[in-house]
Amino acid sequence: MALYHLLLVAVLQGITEFLPVSSSGHLILLPHLTGLEDQGQVIDVAVHVGTLGAVILYFRRDAFSALVGLGCLLRGRVDSQEAFLALCLVLATVPVVILGAVLHLTGLDDALRSVTVIGWAMLIFGIVLWWFDLNAPQERIAARWSLRHAALMGLWQALALIPGTSRSGITITGARALGYKREDAAKLAMLMSIPTILASGVLLGADVVVGANAAAARDGALAAVFAFVSALLALAVMMRLARRISFTPYVIYRVILGIALLGIAYS
Repeated sequence: MALYHLLLVAVLQGITEFLPVSSSGHLILLPHLTGLEDQGQVIDVAVHVGTLGAVILYFRRDAFSALVGLGCLLRGRVDSQEAFLALCLVLATVPVVILGAVLHLTGLDDALRSVTVIGWAMLIFGIVLWWFDLNAPQERIAARWSLRHAALMGLWQALALIPGTSRSGITITGARALGYKREDAAKLAMLMSIPTILASGVLLGADVVVGANAAAARDGALAAVFAFVSALLALAVMMRLARRISFTPYVIYRVILGIALLGIAYS
């Protein structure tokens, strides 16, 4: 795989994974709009690993707390903040894992990979994000996350399996609908991405481990590094902006792109 193509895919994934603009939608659009060949599942797994490393590093304290809490859960104990955080993350991940497995096994995930679907998802879910961000109160904080809210946000997150929806965007939308402050909504969405990206990477990785060769492994390693660096930068920008401005700039981008894609699809 050419280096420029590898760099383009990795940076695009790294930047868009955590911004509410849909990484999967952009990656699906890339070959449609540029004529480049599809990067394949080896690179998909690699860039997922890179973005996973970035979010774990950025939220290392919370990630470590969740890991400690997971150990407590495995021993049947939910008697600490760490264990409760881990339980919330597990609960929030269940819907997307179940629905994702169903779509993958039935082949429906491929059927959704179209410019038309991405265009409508960009437009509709962008407007939904704008509505809740504009009208929902900002009174809850991430430290007061509850099991009920984790379950509800998990259902919102499952909608991200529709290409163009944006995993971070739809979970931020769910958090804002529940009244979380913008920065806290973004933080919860990012923490929810850790088990979700891990589950997605395992699902994709199971299909490519056997067929991977030395060249594919080299390309994957480079892609993971590029995705890690770009995702870390995107996270830093995202969290800083969440403290200062609304999510409207992302919505404007989504609406413009969505309309443009629908124009292409129906022309």
